[in-house]
Amino acid sequence: MASVDECRQALHDLAARLDRNAEAQGRIDLDRTLACRITDLGTAFHGRLEGGRLVDLSDGDDPKAKIALSTCSDDLIALVHGRLDVMSAVASRRVSIKANPFDLMKLRKLL
Repeated sequence: MASVDECRQALHDLAARLDRNAEAQGRIDLDRTLACRITDLGTAFHGRLEGGRLVDLSDGDDPKAKIALSTCSDDLIALVHGRLDVMSAVASRRVSIKANPFDLMKLRKLL
């Protein structure tokens, strides 16, 4: 099981990767609040997707987030580092993403 600090770092790594992708691909029209819930650690993080970038990343949950991702700590680390495909993880129920269908299509472009 990964630690809270490792999960926090993985999300910061993801934010850096999204920054690089946003610069290369141009602005993606996706401005939504985001919550990432780590089920095995009983913790969460929240932030905002803005123009394809992950900004304002903080500890704690956002129960009103428009996009909510739930997974265990090890799967979060594997997702961020490319060892777990997000579509396979969702299909196998290792990851749950709650968002409207249009937002899900835009998220696929980011990842």
